[in-house]
Amino acid sequence: LRTHQWCFILFNVLLFHMLLFGADLLEEYFLRSLPLSYTNANTLKIRERARKLDMDPLKANLSYTISSAATCSDQEIFLLILVCSSPENRTRRNAIRQTWGNVTDTRGYAVLTLFTLGKPASVTTQLEINEESQKHRDIIEGSFIDSPEMQTQKMLMSVEWTVTFCPRARYILKTDENMFVSIPSLAGYLLSLTQLEDIYIGRVIYQGAPDRDPESPGFVPIHQYSEEFYPDYCDGSAFIMSQDVARKVYVAAKEVPVSVPPDIFVGICAKKAGITPIHSSRFSGEKHISYNRCCYKFIFTSSNMKEDELFKDWKETSNGKDCSL
Repeated sequence: LRTHQWCFILFNVLLFHMLLFGADLLEEYFLRSLPLSYTNANTLKIRERARKLDMDPLKANLSYTISSAATCSDQEIFLLILVCSSPENRTRRNAIRQTWGNVTDTRGYAVLTLFTLGKPASVTTQLEINEESQKHRDIIEGSFIDSPEMQTQKMLMSVEWTVTFCPRARYILKTDENMFVSIPSLAGYLLSLTQLEDIYIGRVIYQGAPDRDPESPGFVPIHQYSEEFYPDYCDGSAFIMSQDVARKVYVAAKEVPVSVPPDIFVGICAKKAGITPIHSSRFSGEKHISYNRCCYKFIFTSSNMKEDELFKDWKETSNGKDCSL
């Protein structure tokens, strides 16, 4: 009887984990989009222009209020992390600097974390940002006013800055300031990749539909995007691009309206450049993953992280203790 009880308990534990992770694994390994064949003439043109992209004219024409160009210069960066931040949220940036954003090296490879933001409406806030930038040298500020309507412009600025001032960054992680990022886990995954180009990885959104409600803040009129569904794209809370993808997105962006949301904007550019997004369930998307030390050492991101949680979870996951199976 006792043996049967233990077998029953083991069966239920296995069933629970199959239900918990089965959907994500099915999505990741069996529902992944097939790679595109580059037969489209425009796609081939975008890829060729990206390959031959000349940086010097870009450097001459760029307009940034603040730019941390010297932080990248010509050094090899394995992982460049660009955190999309609100100008007023200095406290959150400091929390990131003291936790996962403080990692500068993983497995002997260089990691660099920078914050991207637009100009604040307040002169006082701008003075504080100037002081913050001089102290930390990790802020990229565009010449536009930061607002919900300008988030796609901020995304485009991030891509433009990367291909111009950090062309030797192998991978670029775009993430939001409310995220927890497990850099060691992410770096280990990136080092295991055998594919060297067209890396565009995140939590893939399949068949997302444009918002056609005129009263909605995310309204996209038909004349700006006429298709029934968006192309597959990575959720904007966190996703990875290789350097060549950043260049291709930058080139393709000239043909895409900036009126669509930023993550969808990147997805449309990627499709035009013949890039298929790769799904990984280890990106949480908009979900907050309930804290467990070993789980957080395995996942790449968790969303909606409060600052007190951020300090506690980072301290516990960075203690070096291994996790059992």
